[in-house]
Amino acid sequence: MNQFKKFEFGFVTAVFLLLLFSLLYPSIIYNVFELQSIYGHKFAQYHQVFDYYLHYLLPTMGRVVLIYASFLLVNFIIVPEFFEREKWVKGMLMLLPLGVFYFLMMMVADSYYRGYLFGVYDTIQGAHTHFAKSAFITTVFSGVLYVIYYYVRRVLLDLFYPRYMKDPVFRQMMTEIFWASGLIVVLFCLSFSDSRDTALMIFFFGPTSIVVFFVLRYKVLPEYAASNNRALMLRDAIFTILGSNVLMALICRAIGHRNGGWFVALGATGIFVSAAIVAPLSWLLFKTRQQQQATVVTLKKALGHSAANLDFLRSQINPHFLFNALNTLYGTALQEEAARTSEGIQKLGDMMRFMLHDNHLEKIPLDKEVAYLQNYIALQRLRVLSSPDILIEVNIDESQCQHEIAPMLLIPFVENAFKHGISLRHRSRIVISLSCTAEQIFFDVYNSVHPRPENDPEREGMGIGLNNVKERLALLYPHRHELSIRHTATEFFVHLTIDVNK
Repeated sequence: MNQFKKFEFGFVTAVFLLLLFSLLYPSIIYNVFELQSIYGHKFAQYHQVFDYYLHYLLPTMGRVVLIYASFLLVNFIIVPEFFEREKWVKGMLMLLPLGVFYFLMMMVADSYYRGYLFGVYDTIQGAHTHFAKSAFITTVFSGVLYVIYYYVRRVLLDLFYPRYMKDPVFRQMMTEIFWASGLIVVLFCLSFSDSRDTALMIFFFGPTSIVVFFVLRYKVLPEYAASNNRALMLRDAIFTILGSNVLMALICRAIGHRNGGWFVALGATGIFVSAAIVAPLSWLLFKTRQQQQATVVTLKKALGHSAANLDFLRSQINPHFLFNALNTLYGTALQEEAARTSEGIQKLGDMMRFMLHDNHLEKIPLDKEVAYLQNYIALQRLRVLSSPDILIEVNIDESQCQHEIAPMLLIPFVENAFKHGISLRHRSRIVISLSCTAEQIFFDVYNSVHPRPENDPEREGMGIGLNNVKERLALLYPHRHELSIRHTATEFFVHLTIDVNK
């Protein structure tokens, strides 16, 4: 609602400034004799002295300023601060003085603007009585008009504002209607200085502008986009512009009772306005909408590509783990009897069931990820059980780990630690820690680093799993994770924090 009030204030102020511009520019482009001739014919008719500034410009500007200031006071202060809060007495005490002041200023402005009436009435009192009646009618009419505006605005906001905020298509349509209406208001304001022709100008330019705009926007331009037939588009656009303006000029000629030359000029002006302003505006909004739709399609494709890329990364990781586990079991089977081999096979079976049933889900309970992690570590322990110089520490606190997490997110760090941190000829150490809070998961992996043979293809790399998990974190937890990797010639440390409740 606050946004609408800002828009309402901006719109009213823009109209006010346009009206002032419309009133001021004739005094710049015309000389004083031309102004006397254009605006002083009624004074001349009744043998009264006419001064353009005193009898036209200042009274008209005064009325415009009075209407603008009164609307701001009533709409943004008196009504919301008093009447909408049911402070009726204080509201009326504010409104009545404003109404009296409005009446008096309108009467004073009218006595100058219609000063020729002093030559019509026999007495000055008769002319002043006429000015008082006219000001009273104007004041009452202004009050009734505001009440109608207030309740129409309230009904329209209740009906359309929620839909405007939720429905982008409806919002786009209402925006275009606003721009079309704004064009009519601009035309009205620019023609305001010639008050005799205001109604006729609005009647002509309003419908023609709206018809040209919406026919081009919703029929001619979409058909051109579909067929790419420029000749057909130009034909339809010219027919729409000429047809609407010529038809409205004939209608205005029928009801305006003026000479034909005036309506020819009006029609030619309408064609120019339609071709120079309305048609380009229709094209601009149509292209903007097309670009927005293209952006949405591109984003959808990018989203689909990201999902496909994520699936591909998962498919890379799974076979890698299986081959590592099978190699471990193969080495164990060569060294010992079937007891350790059967234990390893059981662990491998649990891991395979996890990958078949849970790995393709978007998220899984963290305890399932931890179970998979412990099975992997148990398999690796079987491989190094006979090496007393290899120390493996696992510190997992699951007391607050009732979270969900993307599957196969932690194991690559552990796999990397065993791949690069275990040496059967040197003292080796691996430390794995996991803990949680109500909002975060903390995971740390430390391992010793040993020189690798010169012909080892992974001597300079961290392994496919660690690279892939970085990409998965960027896709799944953007701005919701912190990954810190530090390493020296003899140590490698990984710290991962994931915000799971954002």
